[in-house]
Amino acid sequence: MQKTINWQRIWHEDKSGLHNPARMILYGVSLFYRLVIYLRNRLYDYQIFREIRLPCRVISVGNITAGGTGKTPCVIKLAQMLQNQGFKPAILSRGYGGKNSRPVNIVSNGVNIFLPAVQAGDEPYLMARTLKNIPVLIGSKRIVSGKTAIEQYGINIILCDDAFQHRQIFRDVNLLLLDGQEPFGNGYLLPRGELREPPAEIRRADAVILTRTNEDMTIAAAVSQLAAAQNIPIFRSVHRALDAVKGDYSACLSLSELKGKKVCAFAGIAKPDSFRIILSEGGMQIMSFDIFPDHHRYSRKELENIYFHFLHSGADLLITTEKDGMRLQELPELAEKIYLLRIELQIIPDDNLLQMFISEKLGIKATFNNQRGSAA
Repeated sequence: MQKTINWQRIWHEDKSGLHNPARMILYGVSLFYRLVIYLRNRLYDYQIFREIRLPCRVISVGNITAGGTGKTPCVIKLAQMLQNQGFKPAILSRGYGGKNSRPVNIVSNGVNIFLPAVQAGDEPYLMARTLKNIPVLIGSKRIVSGKTAIEQYGINIILCDDAFQHRQIFRDVNLLLLDGQEPFGNGYLLPRGELREPPAEIRRADAVILTRTNEDMTIAAAVSQLAAAQNIPIFRSVHRALDAVKGDYSACLSLSELKGKKVCAFAGIAKPDSFRIILSEGGMQIMSFDIFPDHHRYSRKELENIYFHFLHSGADLLITTEKDGMRLQELPELAEKIYLLRIELQIIPDDNLLQMFISEKLGIKATFNNQRGSAA
């Protein structure tokens, strides 16, 4: 089995990570990467490279760091908001980690799911399972995917997932997600750090959504200054637990049922500490917590070892993230023994703040639905 590179460790470990010479090489590569990104952005800014308008409205959700900001819960939240406003949305994603290389791949038509997680990628498959009557498509050329969604499903608004750097499509609303704890990671560009672009490119955003924050958290001075310079509004958000479902979705435990449970947890996501915090805030007692690299594809042996340790731990539940759960669907006999924590993104203090902003940008009147969208 091919070993996954743990980039989070490389970027942040000081003592047991890469030696200094290796880091210097990565830094040198990052300087070349910075030059390429600078030239590309200026070509778009001066309209030498032109954005293409699709015959419908487009909202982009993205970040300037490599993963870990919670884009998927945000896209799900926005899709439900737009659906409640009477729109017919579709989601376009590149399908990171998927193994389907066709120009357009339909993960779901909103009713039926056509591709498994191994072909669609974790996030598109999760969105397809969660959202009803909202098509999910993947492909490297989102212009082609967008036209397919419009022609086949009659959609009238597109949500582009992870598209802040994908400037080929004109977008009516450009949302940038930043981690409230570490908005710019370790401050270096790829591959020395997780920055995809220099922080100054915040200027292209219509709004910034800080994730994993709270009402009392001080916004990083660099974020405040960059946003204020361009009059860009900043929204705070938090990820909160909804419930936990079995890996095969045959049973569900409510938050009240989860409170006080002893759990063995594991996760293969970019920032596993965020999962640990959500478990603790839900009142669960964490007996053990195993960490794997982001998008880690578990082997049968790894899952059997995890389950063996759980059986001898005295814990009540073996639990992981719903995103990890999408990679367990290939091993149904193990998936049915594991619980998946489902979460949602909430704007602080009220989701209606973001809904009002989106409606204003789209030039429509907002109608509010105070019921939270729930996973299906």
